[in-house]
Amino acid sequence: MARSYDMGTASLAYSHDAMRGWQRCLKRVADFVCALLGLVLLSPVFVAIALVMRFQKNGPVIFRQERIGYKGKPFTIYKFRTLSTVVEDEGPQLIARSDSVQSTPFERYLREHHLDELPQLWNVLIGDMSLVGPRPERKYFIDQIMEYTHDYVLVYQMRPGLTSEATLYNGYTDTMEKMLKRLDMDIRYLENRTLMLDLKIILSTVYGMVKSLPD
Repeated sequence: MARSYDMGTASLAYSHDAMRGWQRCLKRVADFVCALLGLVLLSPVFVAIALVMRFQKNGPVIFRQERIGYKGKPFTIYKFRTLSTVVEDEGPQLIARSDSVQSTPFERYLREHHLDELPQLWNVLIGDMSLVGPRPERKYFIDQIMEYTHDYVLVYQMRPGLTSEATLYNGYTDTMEKMLKRLDMDIRYLENRTLMLDLKIILSTVYGMVKSLPD
Protein backbone atom coordinates (compact mmCIF):
# COMPACT_ATOMS: atom_id res chain seq x y z
CA MET A 1 0.00 0.00 0.00
CA ALA A 2 1.36 3.40 -0.95
CA ARG A 3 2.06 5.64 2.02
CA SER A 4 0.93 9.00 0.72
CA TYR A 5 -0.20 11.49 3.35
CA ASP A 6 -0.34 15.13 4.31
CA MET A 7 2.07 15.91 7.17
CA GLY A 8 -0.48 18.28 8.68
CA THR A 9 -3.34 15.76 8.88
CA ALA A 10 -1.70 12.34 8.90
CA SER A 11 -2.04 11.89 12.65
CA LEU A 12 -5.81 12.46 12.45
CA ALA A 13 -6.57 10.41 9.33
CA TYR A 14 -7.49 6.74 9.24
CA SER A 15 -6.89 5.99 5.57
CA HIS A 16 -4.16 3.51 6.48
CA ASP A 17 -5.96 1.88 9.41
CA ALA A 18 -7.37 -1.58 8.66
CA MET A 19 -9.66 -1.42 11.72
CA ARG A 20 -13.17 -0.10 11.27
CA GLY A 21 -14.66 2.31 13.76
CA TRP A 22 -16.69 -0.35 15.58
CA GLN A 23 -13.58 -2.53 15.90
CA ARG A 24 -11.62 0.33 17.45
CA CYS A 25 -14.47 0.93 19.92
CA LEU A 26 -14.56 -2.78 20.82
CA LYS A 27 -10.78 -2.80 21.15
CA ARG A 28 -10.98 0.09 23.64
CA VAL A 29 -13.70 -1.66 25.66
CA ALA A 30 -11.60 -4.84 25.75
CA ASP A 31 -8.54 -2.82 26.81
CA PHE A 32 -10.46 -1.25 29.70
CA VAL A 33 -11.97 -4.51 30.94
CA CYS A 34 -8.72 -6.49 30.67
CA ALA A 35 -6.66 -3.73 32.32
CA LEU A 36 -9.15 -3.45 35.19
CA LEU A 37 -9.19 -7.22 35.73
CA GLY A 38 -5.42 -7.34 35.48
CA LEU A 39 -4.93 -4.62 38.06
CA VAL A 40 -7.33 -6.33 40.47
CA LEU A 41 -6.05 -9.89 40.00
CA LEU A 42 -2.39 -8.88 40.03
CA SER A 43 -2.69 -6.47 42.96
CA PRO A 44 -0.96 -8.97 45.32
CA VAL A 45 1.94 -9.15 42.84
CA PHE A 46 2.11 -5.35 42.70
CA VAL A 47 2.20 -5.15 46.49
CA ALA A 48 4.85 -7.87 46.79
CA ILE A 49 7.11 -6.22 44.20
CA ALA A 50 6.68 -2.80 45.82
CA LEU A 51 7.53 -4.17 49.27
CA VAL A 52 10.68 -5.91 48.03
CA MET A 53 11.82 -2.76 46.23
CA ARG A 54 11.14 -0.63 49.30
CA PHE A 55 13.09 -3.07 51.44
CA GLN A 56 16.06 -2.87 49.06
CA LYS A 57 16.14 0.93 49.34
CA ASN A 58 17.73 1.21 45.89
CA GLY A 59 15.51 4.01 44.64
CA PRO A 60 11.83 4.81 44.01
CA VAL A 61 9.44 1.95 43.27
CA ILE A 62 7.75 3.55 40.27
CA PHE A 63 9.55 5.02 37.28
CA ARG A 64 7.78 7.78 35.35
CA GLN A 65 8.73 9.08 31.93
CA GLU A 66 7.10 11.22 29.25
CA ARG A 67 6.34 9.41 26.00
CA ILE A 68 4.51 10.43 22.83
CA GLY A 69 1.26 8.60 22.19
CA TYR A 70 -2.06 8.72 20.37
CA LYS A 71 -2.41 11.67 17.99
CA GLY A 72 1.10 12.76 18.91
CA LYS A 73 0.13 13.80 22.43
CA PRO A 74 2.57 13.33 25.34
CA PHE A 75 1.63 11.19 28.32
CA THR A 76 3.35 9.76 31.40
CA ILE A 77 4.25 6.09 31.24
CA TYR A 78 4.63 4.04 34.43
CA LYS A 79 6.98 1.14 35.16
CA PHE A 80 8.58 -0.52 38.14
CA ARG A 81 12.00 1.13 38.35
CA THR A 82 14.74 -1.35 37.45
CA LEU A 83 17.60 1.00 36.54
CA SER A 84 19.63 3.49 38.51
CA THR A 85 18.40 7.06 38.47
CA VAL A 86 21.83 8.14 37.14
CA VAL A 87 21.76 5.94 34.04
CA GLU A 88 20.92 8.87 31.74
CA ASP A 89 23.01 11.56 33.36
CA GLU A 90 24.83 11.96 30.04
CA GLY A 91 21.66 12.03 27.93
CA PRO A 92 18.83 9.72 26.75
CA GLN A 93 19.77 6.14 25.90
CA LEU A 94 17.89 3.63 23.79
CA ILE A 95 18.65 0.83 26.23
CA ALA A 96 20.94 0.47 29.21
CA ARG A 97 22.54 -2.64 30.64
CA SER A 98 20.79 -3.22 33.95
CA ASP A 99 23.81 -5.06 35.37
CA SER A 100 26.05 -2.03 34.91
CA VAL A 101 24.08 0.62 36.78
CA GLN A 102 23.76 -0.67 40.34
CA SER A 103 20.57 -2.66 39.74
CA THR A 104 19.81 -5.40 42.24
CA PRO A 105 19.30 -9.04 41.12
CA PHE A 106 15.57 -8.62 41.81
CA GLU A 107 15.37 -5.52 39.61
CA ARG A 108 17.26 -7.27 36.83
CA TYR A 109 14.84 -10.18 37.10
CA LEU A 110 11.86 -7.85 36.69
CA ARG A 111 13.41 -6.23 33.64
CA GLU A 112 14.55 -9.44 31.95
CA HIS A 113 11.07 -10.97 32.24
CA HIS A 114 9.23 -7.71 31.38
CA LEU A 115 7.48 -7.68 34.75
CA ASP A 116 8.56 -4.05 35.14
CA GLU A 117 5.92 -3.22 32.50
CA LEU A 118 2.98 -4.28 34.69
CA PRO A 119 2.16 -0.75 35.97
CA GLN A 120 1.36 0.19 32.37
CA LEU A 121 -1.96 -1.57 32.90
CA TRP A 122 -2.92 1.75 34.52
CA ASN A 123 -1.97 3.53 31.30
CA VAL A 124 -4.22 1.11 29.41
CA LEU A 125 -7.09 1.62 31.86
CA ILE A 126 -7.11 5.40 31.52
CA GLY A 127 -6.76 5.29 27.73
CA ASP A 128 -3.16 6.42 27.24
CA MET A 129 -2.25 2.98 25.89
CA SER A 130 -3.74 -0.22 24.49
CA LEU A 131 -2.86 -3.84 25.16
CA VAL A 132 -1.59 -4.12 21.58
CA GLY A 133 0.01 -1.29 19.64
CA PRO A 134 3.35 0.31 18.83
CA ARG A 135 5.66 0.83 21.77
CA PRO A 136 5.58 4.52 22.78
CA GLU A 137 8.79 6.43 22.18
CA ARG A 138 10.33 9.59 23.56
CA LYS A 139 10.33 12.74 21.47
CA TYR A 140 14.15 12.77 21.56
CA PHE A 141 14.30 9.53 19.57
CA ILE A 142 11.26 10.32 17.41
CA ASP A 143 13.09 13.42 16.21
CA GLN A 144 16.04 11.20 15.25
CA ILE A 145 13.76 8.82 13.34
CA MET A 146 12.17 11.78 11.55
CA GLU A 147 15.59 12.63 10.13
CA TYR A 148 15.39 9.34 8.22
CA THR A 149 11.66 9.19 7.42
CA HIS A 150 8.48 11.10 8.23
CA ASP A 151 6.47 7.86 8.18
CA TYR A 152 6.54 7.91 11.96
CA VAL A 153 3.51 10.22 12.00
CA LEU A 154 1.41 7.24 10.84
CA VAL A 155 2.04 5.62 14.22
CA TYR A 156 0.06 8.43 15.85
CA GLN A 157 -3.13 6.90 14.44
CA MET A 158 -2.88 4.18 17.10
CA ARG A 159 -2.74 4.11 20.87
CA PRO A 160 0.69 2.79 21.90
CA GLY A 161 0.63 -0.70 23.34
CA LEU A 162 2.02 -2.95 26.02
CA THR A 163 3.06 -5.38 23.31
CA SER A 164 3.25 -5.61 19.53
CA GLU A 165 4.64 -7.72 16.73
CA ALA A 166 7.77 -5.59 16.83
CA THR A 167 8.13 -6.25 20.57
CA LEU A 168 7.85 -9.98 19.95
CA TYR A 169 10.08 -10.29 16.91
CA ASN A 170 12.37 -7.24 16.88
CA GLY A 171 13.48 -7.27 20.52
CA TYR A 172 14.86 -4.22 22.29
CA THR A 173 15.47 -1.34 19.91
CA ASP A 174 19.07 -0.53 20.78
CA THR A 175 20.11 0.80 17.34
CA MET A 176 18.65 3.15 14.74
CA GLU A 177 18.43 0.22 12.32
CA LYS A 178 16.18 -1.62 14.76
CA MET A 179 14.11 1.51 15.33
CA LEU A 180 13.46 1.85 11.61
CA LYS A 181 12.65 -1.86 11.34
CA ARG A 182 10.24 -1.49 14.27
CA LEU A 183 8.60 1.45 12.49
CA ASP A 184 8.06 -0.66 9.36
CA MET A 185 6.52 -3.44 11.47
CA ASP A 186 4.25 -0.95 13.29
CA ILE A 187 3.00 0.52 10.01
CA ARG A 188 2.40 -2.97 8.61
CA TYR A 189 0.39 -3.73 11.76
CA LEU A 190 -1.65 -0.54 11.24
CA GLU A 191 -2.44 -1.54 7.67
CA ASN A 192 -3.44 -5.11 8.59
CA ARG A 193 -4.63 -5.05 12.20
CA THR A 194 -7.74 -6.89 13.33
CA LEU A 195 -9.11 -7.96 16.68
CA MET A 196 -8.04 -11.53 15.91
CA LEU A 197 -4.49 -10.37 15.19
CA ASP A 198 -4.49 -8.53 18.53
CA LEU A 199 -5.57 -11.71 20.31
CA LYS A 200 -2.81 -13.68 18.59
CA ILE A 201 -0.19 -11.11 19.66
CA ILE A 202 -1.45 -11.11 23.26
CA LEU A 203 -1.39 -14.92 23.49
CA SER A 204 2.11 -15.03 21.96
CA THR A 205 3.29 -12.43 24.48
CA VAL A 206 1.83 -14.28 27.46
CA TYR A 207 3.31 -17.57 26.20
CA GLY A 208 6.72 -15.96 25.82
CA MET A 209 6.61 -14.48 29.32
CA VAL A 210 5.55 -17.77 30.92
CA LYS A 211 8.14 -19.71 28.95
CA SER A 212 10.90 -17.38 30.13
CA LEU A 213 10.09 -17.91 33.82
CA PRO A 214 12.28 -20.40 35.70
CA ASP A 215 10.84 -23.85 36.41
